[in-house]
Amino acid sequence: MTKTAVSFFWFRRDLRLEDNVGLYYALKSDYPVIPLFIFDEAILDSLPKEDARVTFIYESLAKINTQLNGIGSSLLIKKGQTLEVWKNLIAEFDVKEVFFNKDYEPFAIQRDEAICQLLETNKSITYSFKDQVLFEENEITKSDGLPYTVYTPYKNKWLEKYYQNLPILEFDASELYFNFYKSQFAFLLLEQIGFVKSSIKVKPYTFDALSNYHDTRDFPAVDSTSYLSPHLRFGTVSIRKMIHFAAKTNAVFLSELIWREFFMQILYHFPKVVTQNFKSAYDVIQWRNNEEDFKRWCNGTTGYPMVDAGMRQLNETGYMHNRVRMVVASFLCKHLLIQWQWGEAYFAEKLLDYDLSANVGNWQWAAGTGCDAAPYFRVFNPDIQLKKFDEKGIYIRKWIPEFDLGYGEPMVDHAMARDRAVATYKAGILK
Repeated sequence: MTKTAVSFFWFRRDLRLEDNVGLYYALKSDYPVIPLFIFDEAILDSLPKEDARVTFIYESLAKINTQLNGIGSSLLIKKGQTLEVWKNLIAEFDVKEVFFNKDYEPFAIQRDEAICQLLETNKSITYSFKDQVLFEENEITKSDGLPYTVYTPYKNKWLEKYYQNLPILEFDASELYFNFYKSQFAFLLLEQIGFVKSSIKVKPYTFDALSNYHDTRDFPAVDSTSYLSPHLRFGTVSIRKMIHFAAKTNAVFLSELIWREFFMQILYHFPKVVTQNFKSAYDVIQWRNNEEDFKRWCNGTTGYPMVDAGMRQLNETGYMHNRVRMVVASFLCKHLLIQWQWGEAYFAEKLLDYDLSANVGNWQWAAGTGCDAAPYFRVFNPDIQLKKFDEKGIYIRKWIPEFDLGYGEPMVDHAMARDRAVATYKAGILK
């Protein structure tokens, strides 16, 4: 029986039909295009069955499938080990070409190399494209071609290149939709994938407060953040459109998007940062790593209101305000002397916008172990942070309802903890 000659577009971190580089070029193929998403068991098996991010991915795919149904096509969803899924697809179809957008994480790079080798043995041609960043790993480098490890010169070079390259094209594929493979693939139920719908929701992004972002972004009670980060993480919006909008609207917000690309290229060039300190001098610090202290931090019962409110917000909603993230991370690493890897893993489990490069980058920044990090002797005072950024206690009362009813004592004295942290870091680093 003759197999159907097709191309595939493989959705990963780009869950949209609009302004999608790889999809744009796939639809220019000489073969009808099957849109594909694979629920990878290597990732799913470690997640709780009510994982809110899986629910968000599933709902985003359902929207894509509805759009495709309107033009006589559908989304092919598979679940399994990615390599095995592709072997089965090769057996079922005459796979001429496969298109996908690049991913820069170590796991994804290894996975894609294995899939490309498999497809090459099948004489299928693979094409990969830059889509989740504006400038990728080797486009913003120092004059000697080496990667930047300090943010400010990276940002300056990034901005220079951005304005030199305007306009950067958007990739509207709507006129090519006729080239989708005509199909009515069964759309799997969430339960068939092994999950149930989460009660935690990813909020729609908003730019209502963006014009004043530079003035309000540090005040968690104001809630002036965009909620854009989960949408960028899973690619339900185009980074090109977001950057163009930010460049015209607010320079501080644009800087946050540049930080995202900075950490991505750090992860690409220095993959050891996933589990190891960027600065090896910090490898000999004598961490306390007390499990009971860690549990109190996780549960938001440290006795420091800013820390506890942040952790409770995270546990209940999957979000945490950026200013508060710095405070809780500094507290774990410096007040409690618990390794940043513990906190990074907990955030990875809970955050709706969890992105490996940013999570590792920000945790190492807080711990002082990363590139361009806060110095080891900088220890946030949670009480001063509370007075500066939530003076009326609106944020903390929202997340700590018992605050005015005899809230507990701090689990550790700030002055003692600060002195202990500085001495511990100094003893380790200067050996």
